[in-house]
Amino acid sequence: MVAKGFVRQRSMSQLPQPNTDVLITGDALSSNQIIGVARHNARVSLSNSAMQRIQAARAIIETIAAQGHKIYGVTTGFGHLSSVRIPQEQLITLQHNLLRSHAAGVGEVLSEEVTRAMMILLAASLARGNSGVRVELVQLLIAMLNAQVHPLVPSRGSVGASGDLAPLAHLALVLIGEGEALWRGQHFSGVAALHQVGLAPLCLQAKEGLALINGTHLMEAIAILALADAQVLVRSAEVACAMSLEGMMGSHAPLDARIHRRRGQHGQLVTAARLRSLVSDSEIQKSHENCSRVQDPYTLRCAPQVIGAVRDALDYCAQIFERELNAVTDNPLVFPAEGEVLSGGNFHGQPLALALDMLGIALTQLASFSERRIYSLMGPHEWDIGGAPLFLTPNAGLNSGFMITQYVAAALVNEIKILAHPASIDSIPTSAGMEDFVSMGVTSAHKVQRILEMARQVIAIELLCAAQMLEFRKPLQPGKGVQLAYKLVRSYVPMLDHDRVLAPDIALLTQAVKEGAFATID
Repeated sequence: MVAKGFVRQRSMSQLPQPNTDVLITGDALSSNQIIGVARHNARVSLSNSAMQRIQAARAIIETIAAQGHKIYGVTTGFGHLSSVRIPQEQLITLQHNLLRSHAAGVGEVLSEEVTRAMMILLAASLARGNSGVRVELVQLLIAMLNAQVHPLVPSRGSVGASGDLAPLAHLALVLIGEGEALWRGQHFSGVAALHQVGLAPLCLQAKEGLALINGTHLMEAIAILALADAQVLVRSAEVACAMSLEGMMGSHAPLDARIHRRRGQHGQLVTAARLRSLVSDSEIQKSHENCSRVQDPYTLRCAPQVIGAVRDALDYCAQIFERELNAVTDNPLVFPAEGEVLSGGNFHGQPLALALDMLGIALTQLASFSERRIYSLMGPHEWDIGGAPLFLTPNAGLNSGFMITQYVAAALVNEIKILAHPASIDSIPTSAGMEDFVSMGVTSAHKVQRILEMARQVIAIELLCAAQMLEFRKPLQPGKGVQLAYKLVRSYVPMLDHDRVLAPDIALLTQAVKEGAFATID
C-alpha cells in the first residue's frame, strides 16, 4: 500500500550506484569498495604496480624453496607440526594437503555477499606483496569474482587466531579445482564451476596454500558489511525515537544544544542535532509547552546520550575495521626490500574480535532502548487523559491492538542480550597448545549478524507503534522530519483501526529499515 499523494523516499541501497569498478593497487581499499564488490558485483582488476609487488615477494619464496632453507609453512609442516622438515619434492603436495585437511567446516554456508567480501579482501591482501604468491593466483581469484563463481563456504569452524583457516580452505579449494561453488544459482563442483566460465584450476606452488588460508578475511568481511548496516540502523533508530518523542508528547528541552556542548561527547552532539532537526516546527510540542510534566523517562530525555554512545562505539569499530583494510594478515610475511621472511602473528583476530563484540553490545543497547519506548507507547499514561487508548487501538477489549508487538520486541531483546555476551573473552587452545590463546572473532562476527537482524525488527516495531500513536495527536502535526517518517510508514502499512495480522506489517517495515529508507530522513 502507498499512501495517496506520497512517494516513498529512495532508500540508501536503491540510490543510483556510481561506477564502482575496483582497481587493486596493493594499497588500502575502502569500505565502499568492499561493499561495491560484495553487494553490487563491481568488477575488479589488478594494477601493474600490484603485479610488480607480488612478483618481487614471489622471487624471494622461490629462492628459499630452491635452497631448502627452513621457513615455516614453506619447507616445514604447520602449527604444532612446524618442526617437521618437508623435502623439496613434496613442497607442492604440502600446499594442496593443507587446503584439503583444513577444509573441515560445518554449518550453513556463508551468504553470497560475505563470500564475495572475503574474496576481494583476500585478493587485495595478497596483492600487497608480502605473501609470496604468484600473480596467477591473484588473477584467478579476481576472475572468479568477476565471473560470479562463488565458493560454497561452511560458516562454522574458525577460532579466529591462525587465520580463518577452515572457511578460507573451503574457499581456496575451488582455485585448485576442488570443493564446491555456485554459479548463476546452480551448484557445481569446483572444477566444473571454473570450466563454466572458461577458467582453469591452478597447481599451487610453495607457500601459496598457506597464504590463502592464513588471514582474517572472514572476520573482516562480516565486520565491513555489518558496520555499514549498523550505521543505517542507528540513523533509523533516531527517526523512530523522534517519532516516539512526538507521539508521547515529550519535551524538546533535553535536546537543547547547550546541554550537549557542556558534555562534548561527539556522538551525543550528532544525535541531539539530528533529533532537533527531526522534531523542528512541531505543533504537538507547542500544544503542551505549559503542561504539568517536569521530566520524561530516560528513553526520551536521555536519547542523545544513549544513542550517541552507540554512534561513538561504531566510530571505534570503524577505525579498527578500516585499518584492517590495509593489512596483510597471513604468515610468514615476505619483505622483498630486505630479502627477509619473518614469522609473526598478524593472523590473530583479537583486534577485530574485540571490535565486533563492541558492535554487538552497542546494537543491543540500541534495541533495548527502543523496546522500552515501545512499552511506553502502549500506555496508559495518567497525563494522557482523552488521548491515546490502551494498546493504541480504538475499542480496546474487543481489539487487542498493538499489545503483542511489545511482547515480540521483548522476546527479541531477550535473545539479543544473550547474543551480546562477548565471544572474545573466551579462548580454547588449539594445535596441541601451539595456538594457546585464540580470539573467537568469527563467533563474534556471526553474533553481530543475528543481532542486527533482530534489532532491525525491534526498530520496525517502534516505527509501527509510534506512527499509530501519532494518529491520536491529530490534527496537531509533529515536527517536519517526523511528518516525513510518519508518511513513509503509512506508505507501507495503513493505520490500525481494528485488529489485523501485524506480522506482514513488521516484515515490510523491517525490510524498509534494512534498505535505509528511514536513514535518509533528516
